[in-house]
Amino acid sequence: MGSRRRWVAIGAALGLVACGIAATIAWQAGLWGLLTGAILVSLWLAALNYSTVVRPRGAAAPIVSAGADAQAIVLRVLLDAAPTPLLGIEGTTGRALNRAARQLFATDDHVLPLPTELADPCATHLRHEGRSWRIDRVTVTGGGDVAALIDIEQEERVAEARATADLIQVLGHELLNGLSPIVSLADSGAAAIERPVVDIDLLREILGTLSRRAEGLQRFTEGYRALARLPAPTRALVRLREMADDLARLFIGRWPAASLSIEVADDLCWPLDRDQLDQAIWALLQNAAEAADSDTDARVTLRMYITATGLTIEIEDAGAGVPPDAATRIFRPFHTTKPDGTGIGLSLARQIALAHGGTLTLQSHAPTRFRLTLS
Repeated sequence: MGSRRRWVAIGAALGLVACGIAATIAWQAGLWGLLTGAILVSLWLAALNYSTVVRPRGAAAPIVSAGADAQAIVLRVLLDAAPTPLLGIEGTTGRALNRAARQLFATDDHVLPLPTELADPCATHLRHEGRSWRIDRVTVTGGGDVAALIDIEQEERVAEARATADLIQVLGHELLNGLSPIVSLADSGAAAIERPVVDIDLLREILGTLSRRAEGLQRFTEGYRALARLPAPTRALVRLREMADDLARLFIGRWPAASLSIEVADDLCWPLDRDQLDQAIWALLQNAAEAADSDTDARVTLRMYITATGLTIEIEDAGAGVPPDAATRIFRPFHTTKPDGTGIGLSLARQIALAHGGTLTLQSHAPTRFRLTLS
């Protein structure tokens, strides 16, 4: 029994050290969710260590080593310095466990009065001091909860900053890729004109290539503008079969060699922005048609149906499918594997779905099936 306790204590101690390292890295990187998780796991390990090592009540007091004391001090310092407010909650009583919590609630110990959301074990969000917080709870040994308050606005700012940095990087990359050959072709054209005998065929070829590159850059810029300036949807009740039939006529005119199957009930209606949904579904149909076009079985299916959660729209093709390693990148703005693609279609379709309170996901790799949901 003593050996088992010793190994449990050693495992808990190693876990605390690992949590301390993870918390330090998370703090430096601004990963507050990871930091909170490391702290909560540390608390659980500390409680496990205490319940395992300390003798039952009535027995002689255990001998605490100097290493355990140092470990407890490090844990308390780390807990107190954590930027995430942590509170211990038992029923309607709350205590501030670290400096961030004491500053937030202007207290040295008990939080008086305890906000209703913190006393409610089912509550997940709190509005306090003009800021929105997410409540992450964990039940500790001996009863009660430890609640970590995650600053939602701070998370949003960090995510926005990262998204902006990624967008700037993509824009810079695409613009340079588009401008570099244009500059090179312009220099070649100028050099061709300076020759004693102007080669008209060469000059025509240079200008034609220059025109195509400029048009490609223009399409990219227009796609970015469409993605960045998507207006709020204006919803109206739409007969979905009528919308699907209109898209089918356009599809047949654009891809006569492919077959499009429509699976939509005649009486199905749903409130949506038809212009935006036409654009989103068309982008998915275009993606499906181009994928199926290279296959001998060029079939595309468009189906719409209503579930308990809302309207579901699925577009499926019989093409080669999306490689698993590319599944996480296909919705990124400007990501494309097509020579003349802009990488806007799927990203814009997802933005339209989100604006309607829905989602756009890749449900199946082979055959490829996209699912767009609206609430």
